Amino acid sequence: MTLAAEIHNGTSPEKLLAPVLSAFWDQPESWTLETYRRHEGYEGLRKALAMDPDELIAYVKDSGLRGRGGAGFPTGMKWQFIPQGDGKPHYLVVNADESEPGTCKDIPLLFANPHSLIEGIVIACYAIRSSHAFIYLRGEVVPVLRRLHEAVREAYEAGYLGTDILSSGLDLELTVHAGAGAYICGEETALLDSLEGRRGQPRLRPPFPAVAGLYACPTVVNNVESIASVPAILNKGKDWFKSMGSEKSPGFTLYSLSGHVTSPGQYEAPLGITLRQLLDMSGGMRAGHRLKFWTPGGSSTPMFTEEHLDVPLDYEGVGAAGSMLGTKALQCFDETTCVVRAVTRWTEFYAHESCGKCTPCREGTYWLVQLLRDIEAGKGEMADLDKLNDIADNINGKSFCALGDGAASPIFSSLKYFREEYEQHITGKGCPFDPARSTAWADDTNTDGTNAHRGVNA
Repeated sequence: MTLAAEIHNGTSPEKLLAPVLSAFWDQPESWTLETYRRHEGYEGLRKALAMDPDELIAYVKDSGLRGRGGAGFPTGMKWQFIPQGDGKPHYLVVNADESEPGTCKDIPLLFANPHSLIEGIVIACYAIRSSHAFIYLRGEVVPVLRRLHEAVREAYEAGYLGTDILSSGLDLELTVHAGAGAYICGEETALLDSLEGRRGQPRLRPPFPAVAGLYACPTVVNNVESIASVPAILNKGKDWFKSMGSEKSPGFTLYSLSGHVTSPGQYEAPLGITLRQLLDMSGGMRAGHRLKFWTPGGSSTPMFTEEHLDVPLDYEGVGAAGSMLGTKALQCFDETTCVVRAVTRWTEFYAHESCGKCTPCREGTYWLVQLLRDIEAGKGEMADLDKLNDIADNINGKSFCALGDGAASPIFSSLKYFREEYEQHITGKGCPFDPARSTAWADDTNTDGTNAHRGVNA
């Protein structure tokens, strides 16, 4: 029975969860090697080392595992792109520079269960014939950095890293690198430039990293969750993995639920669960409020509204509904939230984090911010709404990386679903959610003389 059918037939939402990576996060010292071994840790590696590297790549490819970093590209296929017999070093780089607003899955995973990533790294390096791997971690998360360093030390001491791993002949060095906190370094080629000691800016492709990546050598760049999911697939089998999720989006994944919800946090479930089901098991929106809009994959994905509560949260379902699954960062906002204010803050973030390499992104995000600030403050004109759309269109798809696309997405989707709210800011000379900045409040009072919007943005 498919997940959708189970939901339709009234299966308890809690039973739809699939704790794998998060199965023992709540246990004492979950991050230690001892705890990880008690939960079949490094058993997947033993099975992988008994396979031929090409056979291993085909196995991961057949499992249907798709990249959990946003794009959803098949992981095994990415490994397969690495040329063999070229005489060059091969590298694996794990992207742990989690920066997308609303995304908070990789950092908790590394903090609570770092050995799942380390085991996955060893398996992946064996498959692509790599002897050196890197973890590029967001530098601000110092406690995670320390815990990751300790887990790497444990792995070296136990013989899971270093020379002749588990008597297999595999040698592997693992380097943990702390970035300086640039959003752009979450883009894989900007990350590679930063790792090489240069300013983090996206590269023009081709060549792609699989051909000329780190130090101009063949390189696989994978997300933390993507690599950490591999050991369970090897240990429990690809058929077990494919039994979850949907046909084109199989397996389990971490959904990051945040915002105006009763119980925010990480919910590990098969791909294809709906936001309605996740809200049911998390206590719903905060008491006395209802959902207004939400993002399926962080602020760089087109927003959804209440009408999309039953969209299957897999790559195909979200795409068909007009957005992207991205990193499964489900930010939920209730009716007290001003859409214009939210989009303005997101756009300010993208303007600040733009590396400035591409003119459409560098100039376009700046002008989007100026227009949005004017509209929010009640200084805008109706013609500004078309200008917003035009500028966003001039950014979208016209930059080296997807930062420009991410900045344009909330503009397009908010104008699509909440154009009237933008118009209210203009006609009311201010934000209708702020009595100090709008003349529209005189027409919006309760029978007792108080304002109908009191308490908003609390």
